[in-house]
Amino acid sequence: MTDSSLRHRLRTALPAAMKARDQTATSALRATLAAIDNAEAVEPAGSAPGGLAIEQVAIGVGATEVARRTLTEHEVEQIVRDEVTERETAAEQYDEAGYPDRAEKLRGEARVLTAHL
Repeated sequence: MTDSSLRHRLRTALPAAMKARDQTATSALRATLAAIDNAEAVEPAGSAPGGLAIEQVAIGVGATEVARRTLTEHEVEQIVRDEVTERETAAEQYDEAGYPDRAEKLRGEARVLTAHL
């Protein structure tokens, strides 16, 4: 798995944010990197939600492992843009509900992510 340049920038920024004790940046970067990692996950072929007889279940170390997807730079960028949009939408909802402090925290996280695009 090769790191895209955007992913690399996000991963590099995370330890710096943690050392600076910037909770807003740390939270945004961790959540976004997790979203990227989740997008790479694939469901194992032939997996069933349950109900298989014991003799039909794959056994052994790595029996159900599959290779992860490799995201393009465009896909990674779209995930980050979706994370920004999600935070901006939630911030508007918090403002409407009367929670301006929570809205500003989400806007701060959106600014952190936008700076890496």
